[in-house]
Amino acid sequence: MKLKPLMIALAAGICLPVLAQSQLTVVNFGGANAAAQKKAFFEPFEKSGAGKITQVEYNGEQAKIKAMVEAKNITWDVVEVESPDLNRGCDEGLFEKMDWSRIGNKADFQPAAVNECGVGIFVWSTVMAYDSNKLKTPPTSWADFWDTKKIPGKRGMRKGARYNLEFALMADGVKSADVYKVLATKEGADRAFKKMTELKPNIQFWEAGAQPPQFLVAGDVAMTTVYNGRIDAAQREGKKNLNINWNGGIYDLDYWVMPKGTPNKDLALKFIALASSPDAQAEYARNISYGPTNNKALLKLDPKVLALLPTSPANSKDALHFNTAFWADQGEALEKRFAAWAAQ
Repeated sequence: MKLKPLMIALAAGICLPVLAQSQLTVVNFGGANAAAQKKAFFEPFEKSGAGKITQVEYNGEQAKIKAMVEAKNITWDVVEVESPDLNRGCDEGLFEKMDWSRIGNKADFQPAAVNECGVGIFVWSTVMAYDSNKLKTPPTSWADFWDTKKIPGKRGMRKGARYNLEFALMADGVKSADVYKVLATKEGADRAFKKMTELKPNIQFWEAGAQPPQFLVAGDVAMTTVYNGRIDAAQREGKKNLNINWNGGIYDLDYWVMPKGTPNKDLALKFIALASSPDAQAEYARNISYGPTNNKALLKLDPKVLALLPTSPANSKDALHFNTAFWADQGEALEKRFAAWAAQ
C-alpha cells in the first residue's frame, strides 16, 4: 500500500512531459486575422489529434521574445511576426532555424515566403480605397490620388514615411519596379517629399488600421490608403460600396517563427506544415482576403475569392514588394524627416 502513492507520483512525473508536449502556444495579432487562423489552422490541427492549441494575442512586441530567449524560459512556441521583425530577430539569433524539409517544397511558395528563420503565412497589401457611392469616376492610379482637381476631397494616409514615400514617387511617374532605386538616392527622397508637400493641405492622417474605412464611411475623405484586409472586413459587414484600386499597391508578408529554445519544436513544425498546406491556406483566404503564400492554394479558390486577394494575377501585376532591407537601412532617417515635415 505504501508503494501506491510513489507509483502514482512516478507515473505523474513520467506523464507530465508527454502532456506538455501536446500543448502548443501560438501567438498572433488578434482580430479578424486570428478568427481566420482559428478556422483554417487551429481547428484542423486539433482535429488531426496532433495537439491542443492555446492562442495568445500580442502587438508585435519583439522585446517579449528576446526576454524569453535570454532567460531560457520559452512560453511561446509559434509566433506571427512582420517582415522587419523576422529579419531583425533572425540576425539576433532569437529564432530557431526553419526545417523546410518538414514544411514543404520551397518551389511551391512565393519566393518572399521562404526564409531561413520563418515561413510566410499570408500576403497583405497597403492599397488605395474609395467609396463607390460617393465617387462617380473611380481612381485608377496614384496620380489620381494626388489630383484633387479631378477628384476633390481629403486623402487619408498613414502617419509615417513608409508606403507614403513610395506612393508619392509612383504618383510622380516612377514605375513601381524602380521606386526603391529612386528612393535610395538623395534626389529621389527629395522628390518624394516634394510630392507629399503638394498633397499636404488635403491629407487626413490615420494611425490605426481601423480608421481608414471609418473615414470613408463618414465621408471625411474621398480616398485613403488602407490595409486591404480592413476593406474586406468592412465589405463582409455589409459596406459593399467600399472598393479597392490595386494598381501600385505595396504588399508584404507575415511569418511564422519559433522562438529559440522552444521545447515544442517538433510539434511547432507540424503545426507550421499544416498551416502552410494548400488546403489550409485556401481556407484561410476564404475567411479573410489575404493572399496564400503556397501558390497551390490559388488553384483551390473560386474566382470571387481570387478577385479580392493581393496575390491574384490581376491584383499583383503592378504591385510593389515592400523592401524591408531598404527600410532597415534608411528607415530611421526617413521617419525622422517625415515627422519633422508633418509637424511643419
